[in-house]
Amino acid sequence: QVQLVESGGGLVQAGGSLRLSCTARGSGFSIDAMGWYRQAPGKQRELVASIVNGGITNYANSVKGRFTISRDNAKNTVSLQMNSLKPEDTAVYICNVRAKAVGTWYFTDYWGQGTQVTVSR
Repeated sequence: QVQLVESGGGLVQAGGSLRLSCTARGSGFSIDAMGWYRQAPGKQRELVASIVNGGITNYANSVKGRFTISRDNAKNTVSLQMNSLKPEDTAVYICNVRAKAVGTWYFTDYWGQGTQVTVSR
């Protein structure tokens, strides 16, 4: 079983920066992809950024050039550095980890509880 512990988030003025971190805890699993999603009120959950085991990253067009995702495989941690934040970035940010139990072949998506990011004008 994988448990995700998120940190970061909060309230910031437009143009400011925040950093989110998420650590996967547990044993006996192997992580493939890690990433962040967000969900604003009345909107669907959307992918913000992801990073796979080989280090290849993927970003939503709306955050390219402003957000940077990184991972520390030794610590099973994924981080999201968010710069030049805009009011439209306001949402609950949710950590996602795709992992499989050692000795199995199928992957499972795990989700964090979410952390609020609010960007004021």
